[in-house]
Amino acid sequence: MKKSWIILIVVVVLIFIGYSSVKGIYNSMVVGSEAVDAQWAQVENVYQRRADLIPNLVATVKGYAAHEQETLEAVITARSKATSTTIDAGNMNAASLQQFQQAQEGLSSALSRLMVVVEKYPDLKANQNFLELQAQLEGTENRISVERKRFNDEARGYNTYIKKFPNNLFAGMFNFDEKAYFQATQGAETAPKVEF
Repeated sequence: MKKSWIILIVVVVLIFIGYSSVKGIYNSMVVGSEAVDAQWAQVENVYQRRADLIPNLVATVKGYAAHEQETLEAVITARSKATSTTIDAGNMNAASLQQFQQAQEGLSSALSRLMVVVEKYPDLKANQNFLELQAQLEGTENRISVERKRFNDEARGYNTYIKKFPNNLFAGMFNFDEKAYFQATQGAETAPKVEF
């Protein structure tokens, strides 16, 4: 009789330990996944801030450089494409992140061309509204860089956690998938050639 009670207590303790371990691993995966999703929301937030600044920037430039219509339309089109490309944080994968990143790079490229056009107009470069918008846009670009790094850090921590043993077994069982990273723009590893 005493032996059966000992066996029963040992079995109950083992079940409790197993349950606690699985529960802890699962909850940690949920916390990590939610942290990545929250950081993704912050990345989208700073990209939205940039998109919100663009109409004012275009309107200011249009007042000084109305005949640069092609460049202004390219910026508006790129903004439209960038804001229409969205990702569900819960179903993020490398392909969808790459598509999002390409749309944002298209907008960055269009903005760069716009800034080159602005160089032709000294009155515009001296306009206080334009200078403020340009400063806000530069600040937003810095925020984008910071938030992308933070996102990659959160994704790395989460991915590392779900790949460790025995977490990887439970990650597969509970459908916790690896999160994608932001990648550097193609060709960014090559320094530009400067010739005088």
